[in-house]
Amino acid sequence: MSAGPPDVPALQVSDVRLRFGGVVALDGPSFTIEPGQIVGLIGPNGAGKTTLFNCISRLYQPDSGQITFGSTDLLALSADAVADAGIARTFQNIGLFPTLSVLDNILTGAYSRTRAGFLATALGLPRTRREEADEQQEAWALLESMNLEHVGRELAGNLPYGTLKRVELARALMQRPRLLMLDEPANGLIHEEVLELADTVRRLRDERGFSVLLVEHHMAMVMSISDRVVVLNFGQKVTEGEPAEVAAHPEVIEAYLGGAA
Repeated sequence: MSAGPPDVPALQVSDVRLRFGGVVALDGPSFTIEPGQIVGLIGPNGAGKTTLFNCISRLYQPDSGQITFGSTDLLALSADAVADAGIARTFQNIGLFPTLSVLDNILTGAYSRTRAGFLATALGLPRTRREEADEQQEAWALLESMNLEHVGRELAGNLPYGTLKRVELARALMQRPRLLMLDEPANGLIHEEVLELADTVRRLRDERGFSVLLVEHHMAMVMSISDRVVVLNFGQKVTEGEPAEVAAHPEVIEAYLGGAA
């Protein structure tokens, strides 16, 4: 596991609770992601994984509990401000712009950290041109590191699904995150693409030192790249630990396979 750079803070989730009407979606799960760790968040359908994911990224407001990223209280931030705190995420359904090139899609990931204002951009001032040139250079380097440079000028809408998943990952990395949140990144991929994606995530974590929170149903991917795994069921944390011990936990086996198994 990469130790991560010293400025990568830990994510602390503490006793988070959320109800939707009479339905308990989250019932007090707590865990920590240490700097540079890949943590898998797993559980059966309806366990609360995506709900917790959306609380961290500020799409949902929990009823109680705390979520901090280093010294930053995430629950005090708007969803837009989460990116400024150093957190990027992908979504289950690809959210790329099909009529834009791959390069332009990736450049949208830099929007939250650009310094030039609207007027400077509209007027094409030198500062804006320099910033755009630097961003394009960074985007091409990112494409190259992910073996995507050959599709940089292609329209996103013309590319296969597996390639688009990697493009979406590249766009998130363009934010220079210290925490990368991946929501079902292997969804819809064939076996070979899942293995390639797992290798890519692990390599980029090692190279860039960010932490990862991975929500994924593909257990082979979760168990192969996670340093620790957190298991939810009915909104509660069942257990957490290293992948091998979690996979052998009797409550995890029961949650996935049923009591008869």
